Amino acid sequence: MNVIHQIMRDEWRYWHRTKLAATIIIMGTLLTVVAAMVNSVSMQHTAHEREHLQQASESQFLDQPDRHPHRMVHYGHYVFRTPSPLSIIDPGVDPYTGTSIFLEGHRQNSAMFADQRQASGMTRFSRLTPSFLLQVLVPLFIILIGYASVTREKEAGTINIMITQGVNVWHLLLGKYAALIGSAVLMLLPLIIAAIWAMLQGESILVTSGFVGGYFLYILIWCGIVLAVSTLSSKNSASFAILLGLWILFCILVPRIGSSSAAAISPAPGKLEADFAVLAELRKLGDGHDAADPAFEQLKKNLFTKYQVDNIDDLPVNFRGAVAQYSEKKLTDVLNVFAEKRMQEELTQAQISREFGWLTPTTAIRSFSMTISGTSLETHHRFLREAEDLRFDFVQSLNKAHRDILNYQTDMNRSNSEADNKAARIDATNWQVLSSFSFKPDTAVERLTRSLPHVFQLLFWAVGIGLLLKFAIRRIRE
Repeated sequence: MNVIHQIMRDEWRYWHRTKLAATIIIMGTLLTVVAAMVNSVSMQHTAHEREHLQQASESQFLDQPDRHPHRMVHYGHYVFRTPSPLSIIDPGVDPYTGTSIFLEGHRQNSAMFADQRQASGMTRFSRLTPSFLLQVLVPLFIILIGYASVTREKEAGTINIMITQGVNVWHLLLGKYAALIGSAVLMLLPLIIAAIWAMLQGESILVTSGFVGGYFLYILIWCGIVLAVSTLSSKNSASFAILLGLWILFCILVPRIGSSSAAAISPAPGKLEADFAVLAELRKLGDGHDAADPAFEQLKKNLFTKYQVDNIDDLPVNFRGAVAQYSEKKLTDVLNVFAEKRMQEELTQAQISREFGWLTPTTAIRSFSMTISGTSLETHHRFLREAEDLRFDFVQSLNKAHRDILNYQTDMNRSNSEADNKAARIDATNWQVLSSFSFKPDTAVERLTRSLPHVFQLLFWAVGIGLLLKFAIRRIRE
């Protein structure tokens, strides 16, 4: 242990003398600190803003005066998704999906979503988040610090002297590995502090520990890659060139290829194409605003049979309201089919892209980070489903009030005069149908379970790097 400790101290002393390594460590740490602080303030502001807007939207809906119930269906309501505590480090898909939806009758508005080609890869360079720094830039900093760890000893001839003096090669590499990890952990410190802050904001200890542990494993993998390449190379220049090539390959090209491959293997129709397909299906259902539409003849007959009457005026319910309720149910069923299909297509693309974690540790940690932070695609889809449930419930509650409270003839005559229009309004107490909306992240167990495949990918890389280091040591001994 003394030898390992001594080699580690010597490495740190060398980096301190050269200034370059020290500058990179300080720069990397400061960048991560600044990114964490800026993102924390931004996410806190966003969380408060969304909470305020959610309350304001509910108040505005409930404060509406007496109106025709169908006007309230179109008045609509907003719901907002509050970010998870760990989104201060990894906002995940939130910047690409949107986090608010306007709910209204006859429409299933969705937050805009870009496909995998736009949700990852080069576009991530536009956001300097802590997760981006840790996943992409910190490996580059580790390369700049450690690419000459062993090749420097080779070029100076000191490695042979140390070996002939009895220094174990394993001890030599472990000392340099520990020094490299120490420098990388300094850049990981802001993440640890931000994770503790997230825990104080209500995040699970289990999730927070797993989150930090995943990034620590990622750092170990990159330190191992740098040390193995430096050990196998004979010159500083060769080591640097190879590592820079690996960084471009692992951090930029393969994730981008993964996103493009996902879109090519499982193509999804564009928004316009999907909208036209939905519209074509909805036209078959009839116009819910027109009670005389032939599409509702069977509904009329069923109501006549149910209430034993022969005329709409004799029905104990408002036929127009019954049509609105019936039409909304049919329309929602069709919209849900298309929405589920679209979400499945997005999920298939995401899963194909995530499989590239076996080819690059950057994709593995990115998938792990978003999943465990509660900012993944699955969480966004749950938000869409919960918002849709709320939309359907409040629209159908208003349609029920339209059917049960408002008289049919009064409803039909509402455009004749101002007095008739006022008569076709129902009391504002009926707006109390709106349920409060509060979106919560998935539970800790769900997130940890879902992140397991990505943990296995990181462990696969760790074992692979361990075997590569063993091979490198054998080469030194030969």
